[in-house]
Amino acid sequence: MSVLAAIAVLAVLILVHELGHFLAARSQGIHVNRFSLGFGPVIWKYQGPETEYAVRAFPLGGFVGFPDDDPDSDIPPDDPDLLRNRPILDRAIVISAGVIANLIFAYLVLVIEFGVVGIPELKYEPGVIVQPVNTEQSVAYQAGVKEGDIVLAVGGKELGASKNAIEVLKTEIESHANQSVELKIQRQEENLSLQVTPKLKDGKGHIGIQLIPNATPVYPPVYHRPRNVQEVFGIAGNRFQQLVVGTFQGFGQLITNFQNTADKLAGPVKIVEAGAKLAANDSTNLLFFAAIISINLAVINILPLPALDGGQLAFLLIEGLRGKPLPNKIQENVMQTGLMLLLGLGIFLIVKDTSQLEWVQKLFQ
Repeated sequence: MSVLAAIAVLAVLILVHELGHFLAARSQGIHVNRFSLGFGPVIWKYQGPETEYAVRAFPLGGFVGFPDDDPDSDIPPDDPDLLRNRPILDRAIVISAGVIANLIFAYLVLVIEFGVVGIPELKYEPGVIVQPVNTEQSVAYQAGVKEGDIVLAVGGKELGASKNAIEVLKTEIESHANQSVELKIQRQEENLSLQVTPKLKDGKGHIGIQLIPNATPVYPPVYHRPRNVQEVFGIAGNRFQQLVVGTFQGFGQLITNFQNTADKLAGPVKIVEAGAKLAANDSTNLLFFAAIISINLAVINILPLPALDGGQLAFLLIEGLRGKPLPNKIQENVMQTGLMLLLGLGIFLIVKDTSQLEWVQKLFQ
């Protein structure tokens, strides 16, 4: 049942994404002739006044179809309500609406999780954890601070095991611009003392690092009721920001350090397996799983790659700069090449992930 629940979550996220495109188009009066959840053989369909709605056999996909390039469409090619005949801004809204829908959905899921399920209790350990250092030119990087370091003290002041540890560290850094500050750091089993000199920026000291609390959820999970609605929206906003930033950083590391991070690539099989494990431990984890995957789906789709929303937005940008679109032949060749590469990558990941499943490995033992 947990596997089915994880698949259902993915199907809902894809539905949300495609609904974003669909609603953005229909709200502007743009013709839409197909709305499909899934791919493969049609198992159910309904023909509306203009749009055919369908559910297909494999739910891990979907699409919104426009009559622009449909040879069977009886809509005149010069109809102003065809997508291709709309201004660039109108088309950009339709193309980006899927990404926006996934981001909004992720935030609302987090609001529901913290508002209905409750706020998970955390067990705090001393210090704060350093996230990826912003750039190699940052003060922290040059001083020797690395991702995963635990800052235990700043300027001789112990941070302690508290949710306020980050604020204590930030206050000390911001108030010591252009002054040397000692950081006491734990790196695995090693204790270090590093000197940093925060740079003055916007009237405050900065060293170019991001921080997260050194805390883990209490297990078995313990939740407390939020004090008010503002607390729910605030915590959901902070968690949403952390997930979005972390997702972009993860993709950035994949691009800049592909050789060492390629083995972390996962396809739909691994995603379903991860979701199933979370659901098996605690069904409420599916909400957090949905938020994470929804954000990942948004980030993936906004990448400027052919056959993705970001690729189509790149074509619009080029059209805006040139004053006219690229020739259809070029766009079609680029999109078809990109689609084949994405399909190839998808098939590779499915085979790779399936071969790593425990029950599959046992068959070959």
